Amino acid sequence: MNHNNNNNLSHQRDRRVLSLPAVHPCEGISPATLISSLVTLSQNICNYQHSFFATQRRNAREAIRQVSIILFFLLEIQERSLPIPQSTVLSLSELHFTFQKIHFLLQDCVLEGARLLLLAKSNHVASLFRSLVCAVATSLDVLPLHEIEVSGEVRELVELLAKQARKAKMEHEPKDEHMSKSVHSILKQLEKGIEVDKNAFKEIIEYLEIKTWNESNREINLLEEEIALECSNCNEREHERDAPLLSSLLGLMSYCRVVIFETLEISNNREKSETRMSTEMITSVNPEDFRCPISLEMMTDPVTVSTGQTYDRASIKKWLKAGNTICPKTGENLSNTELVPNTTLKRLIQQFCNDNGISLSKSTNRNRDLANTILPGSAANAHAMQFVSWFLTRMLAFGTDKQKSKSAYEIRLLARSNLFNRACLIQVGTIPPLLDLLLCTDEKSTQENAISALMKLSKHATGPQHIMDSNGLKPILTVLKKGLSLEARQVAAATVFYLSSVREYRKVVGENPEVVPSLVELVNEGTTCGKRNAVVAIYGLVLVPRNQKRAIEAGVVHALVGVLGSSEKDELVAECLAVLAVLAENVEGANAILRASALSLITGMLQTASLRLGKEHCASILLSLCVNIGAEVVAVLAKDPSVMPLLYSLLTEGTSHAAKKARFLIKVLQDFSETRASGFKGSSVPQEPSLPVW
Repeated sequence: MNHNNNNNLSHQRDRRVLSLPAVHPCEGISPATLISSLVTLSQNICNYQHSFFATQRRNAREAIRQVSIILFFLLEIQERSLPIPQSTVLSLSELHFTFQKIHFLLQDCVLEGARLLLLAKSNHVASLFRSLVCAVATSLDVLPLHEIEVSGEVRELVELLAKQARKAKMEHEPKDEHMSKSVHSILKQLEKGIEVDKNAFKEIIEYLEIKTWNESNREINLLEEEIALECSNCNEREHERDAPLLSSLLGLMSYCRVVIFETLEISNNREKSETRMSTEMITSVNPEDFRCPISLEMMTDPVTVSTGQTYDRASIKKWLKAGNTICPKTGENLSNTELVPNTTLKRLIQQFCNDNGISLSKSTNRNRDLANTILPGSAANAHAMQFVSWFLTRMLAFGTDKQKSKSAYEIRLLARSNLFNRACLIQVGTIPPLLDLLLCTDEKSTQENAISALMKLSKHATGPQHIMDSNGLKPILTVLKKGLSLEARQVAAATVFYLSSVREYRKVVGENPEVVPSLVELVNEGTTCGKRNAVVAIYGLVLVPRNQKRAIEAGVVHALVGVLGSSEKDELVAECLAVLAVLAENVEGANAILRASALSLITGMLQTASLRLGKEHCASILLSLCVNIGAEVVAVLAKDPSVMPLLYSLLTEGTSHAAKKARFLIKVLQDFSETRASGFKGSSVPQEPSLPVW
């Protein structure tokens, strides 16, 4: 049997399974064009006769048989160039419309990853076949065959087909029906909190010929795609009715992949995971991290409350104005109503929007996809995830080395883009054994899976607390310093970023004397993604003034300047400039930047930086250098004829923050040019009260 077909659409789909979005041919279409298109469409349908159908085998074969007979009729018209009366166009157009739907339906029946979904909806699929065959019969009934000069044999075939199509019984196949009932029975058990009958479900997946971990994973990927597509069509009621079933099947298939398929055979997927690891790391510009817990929209002005949780300013102010005195996310009492700007998060949100050319108002749909994963979607999915989480925790604690590695990889996948999964995995206690696994394995892949799983869990609101309460900083730091692979070290840097994104842990993490030097080392040695992870983690840490001195002593300035001089990645350059902008705000940091011979480099980047955010950071750095060092820097900038035009450009093209910096720096340079005092000192430079960088 051919399990692979050339109609595999699982990689890129723009429609939901069984949606069948056919369109009628235009009214002015010529008969010849219509016949040609019908021939092509019929041939495409007939190509499915050798494909593998996990379900609906009889119905699919019958539909293909009928189309193949009609193809003889169409080919004779085309090959003999027979005249087509205008009176037949309407019938042929309806036939074309029906054939499109048959083609879509067959695509879905062989779609890689859709076997369990189609089995669960097999009764509906059978009804679709039935209605389409009836539509074919109707089109043939009204087709004036006597006006088309085809051979008598072909005419008899078409007339016989019309009679057969009217009487065709496109029924629910008995075996499909039995297996479909078994699926729904298992889902009902899960709804009640009863664990899956493994033997019963094994019989189902054997019937569907889902034989490997990879194949079960493809089923999960398709179900996730269906849920995402449903979210984008959330106003359509027929799609909303599918949500509980899709979520339930997703939970069931996740249970299957984790519990039933014990062998993690990823084949070429393994190779992909090796190269994908870096892109999985911080993804600090990931909209899922920018969603306000109250509005579920991307935050435009993130602020942190006394419990350490972050919200959009407008949303939390509305919450407080309504008389609420507790934290919406944690339920803890707020000790005060102070709203502290989260400058780290605001910078990342700004960067994400700038890099992707989107406005905050257009980005809200990206957040709704993740927002839909806060709840499990169905009771069956919730219970399935609980059973999966317990199973994985047991395997991490008591399994063999291979079982532990597989469990870490499964957690990494389950927590990748699902908030409910993260919460469930954290709640049952997967974090402590994952931390233990970091240090007790000699396998690179196992350590990579464990640290990646921890990084995913650290993105949840409660993840950092569970990691810190489990004394997790030490093993994570060990991986950061001397992990078994560069990939593991880079993911550890991402984990440090998420830990330090919580204000109360930022100080604790930064006070560890080994954290910043290890991050600086990664800036020097890592891949582009690894450097970004380390730089963004450093940025979060240096927002605490005490950590700035540690960073400078660890050589962060020289490392960042080295990246600026060698990297062509705009995002990485902007992130390095952001760290330097923070360090330049104090005298020690400003002097370190000057000693690194970075002044000319930063001045040049004011002109060459591709991202607007990078230019703004350059202006902030130059202003801080003028304020903290004085005449030595001002004199160099005043002599550079390119500086003033660039600053005036920021006045008109930059943000209000950039314009403020540019105005102040212009004034400094103008005053210097006017006085030309040989005894110009730093104290004569106007002092700005504060130089916030975000």
